[in-house]
Amino acid sequence: MKQTEGGAKTSSAIPLTASLILAGLCLIWGGNTVSIKISNQGIPPLLAATGRSIIAATLLWAYAGARGEGVFLRGRDLWHAAVIGILFGLEFVFIYWGLAFTDVSRGIILLYTNPFWVALGAHLFLPGDRLTVLKGVGLVLAFAGVVLVFGSRSATLGPQFWIGDLMQLAAGISWAATTLYIKRVVESREFTHYQTMFAQLFFSIPILGVAWFVFQRGQPLSLTASVVGAFAYQCLVVAFFSYVLWFWMIHNFPASRLHAFTFLAPLFGVILSGLILREAIPLPLWAGLVLVGVGIYVVNRPPKVPEQS
Repeated sequence: MKQTEGGAKTSSAIPLTASLILAGLCLIWGGNTVSIKISNQGIPPLLAATGRSIIAATLLWAYAGARGEGVFLRGRDLWHAAVIGILFGLEFVFIYWGLAFTDVSRGIILLYTNPFWVALGAHLFLPGDRLTVLKGVGLVLAFAGVVLVFGSRSATLGPQFWIGDLMQLAAGISWAATTLYIKRVVESREFTHYQTMFAQLFFSIPILGVAWFVFQRGQPLSLTASVVGAFAYQCLVVAFFSYVLWFWMIHNFPASRLHAFTFLAPLFGVILSGLILREAIPLPLWAGLVLVGVGIYVVNRPPKVPEQS
């Protein structure tokens, strides 16, 4: 099941063990937005996002170096690395700051509209990756889900929740732009997954740092045990461990089949926001979650390949 130099994989099936790992990754990512909401209580959101990239990039550099892998890109490739990092940085400006205004249960659903923006962007900008009838159905389901999410109201929502909602939607679009750029430019070049991941983390640091300096400099710190623990979870578990594992899986299994599992992340996020943060989750929000989750699966569902005799 290893990926060859040409990018082909010797097996398209994902075994049970890998499926369980994927479910675990989705649980980690669902918990990420909950941890951001907690760390925002004691660390200015954009400062936390900056620190997260710094720590995760340092860990990745050390880990890759121990494995004899380089992470820095040079020459003309440095420009591509910078673009990837800028888009990644914008995504996390919107995620961290947006969760200061809206509930996690809403934000994570809007963030995970990412596959639909990818599908639309691929239709416009990637030759040979056009919308199909099935993908169109997924997009319609997702749009209906987003409408339900925007229309739902709960007792835990603050007065400026709409700002956070729009930021989370913008984060999903930024995430899609990063994915499309990687598909259009990076996949045609000889970048390792360590280099792509490091570019995202390293070049996002100035974007996040400038955003913190301009918008949130001077906001106080309150480093309680829960705040520090939530921040450590973002840096160590999410930005380092889960990303390294995810990129390893991408290099060992078909990406289309892996992405079909991502509908689990917003599901876990909504459940955890209710259990940990005690957010009110009204019925329309659950309905929106179902529609967005089904849409994610439909858009990412790999086509059936006839068996070779």
